Amino acid sequence: MTLSSSFGSSQRPGVPPLEVRLLRNGIAESVHRVHAAVCDKRGRVLMRAGDPQQLSFVRSALKPFQAMVFVSSGAADQTGSGDRGLAMACASHAGTASHAREAFKILWSADIEAEQLQCPTPAGADSPLQHNCSGKHAAFLTTCRRLHWPLESYLQVDHPLQQQILRRVGELLGLPGAELVTARDDCGAPTLQLPLAQMALLFAHLASSEHADLERLSRAMLAHPELVAGEGRFDTELMARGHGMVISKGGAEGIQCISRVGEGLGLAIKVEDGASRAKHAVALHLLEQLDWLTPLTLEELKRQFLVPGEALELAVSGELRFDAAIP
Repeated sequence: MTLSSSFGSSQRPGVPPLEVRLLRNGIAESVHRVHAAVCDKRGRVLMRAGDPQQLSFVRSALKPFQAMVFVSSGAADQTGSGDRGLAMACASHAGTASHAREAFKILWSADIEAEQLQCPTPAGADSPLQHNCSGKHAAFLTTCRRLHWPLESYLQVDHPLQQQILRRVGELLGLPGAELVTARDDCGAPTLQLPLAQMALLFAHLASSEHADLERLSRAMLAHPELVAGEGRFDTELMARGHGMVISKGGAEGIQCISRVGEGLGLAIKVEDGASRAKHAVALHLLEQLDWLTPLTLEELKRQFLVPGEALELAVSGELRFDAAIP
């Protein structure tokens, strides 16, 4: 299928994108434009800023949904992965020794060698176990071993594992998996190009408690946020401080997705120029507007993520708005 982009596409009037300004001693130095959408589990766009149909690759925010087959196949239970293993399957981790050990445990329980991982070995590292996606890849391989699928080709889009993932994601979005647009992610696995509203819909499902596989994965992420990203990283700090109220999973190139636990609501954010600092600033700005976190938690996170350096500050303008014209 032909990939396309909606950058520059027409937007409904009156709901501009958010803006993030990097201020140096109070003077604007850089500006980022950001789109955001909030959806419920029925796929309705409840609130937006900018264009909810903005197309982008979901990148690593897809990981909880790629891990569904790890759970549903019985591979997670067969290997005794537990919540720590499930959290690792969803992780974009820091590559620490403890992270690498958790990924190794998934493989070891299925009698799979680390050399069979097809994610790259990071520069300066000794093993692909240290790659930030090693938990996802370990879960992929373990699932293939459980279902007697080929291990060597597990990243190919036509592999039974990847086809099953596409089918499951398509079911959540209410469309055939064959219609989903795929491309190769940096770790070698397929990722998807989706409208922002569909990313928000996926995360509404993640928090809805209506899908047993996703319920287990979401609980694991909340139980072990330190495995999902790492100390000092946004997803870990948000979930660790969020009193079980939010699930957070970012992706490269300015993607940030958040679930409101128990309410079946999802928030998806895309920074046009891909800046990580902007997506984190917007996430906190919108979480405050949505009242999904306590004021004390927000204040702690703002101190950590909105002051990137001496004399520097990130300032967000704009807001989510209701729009009855959006279905």
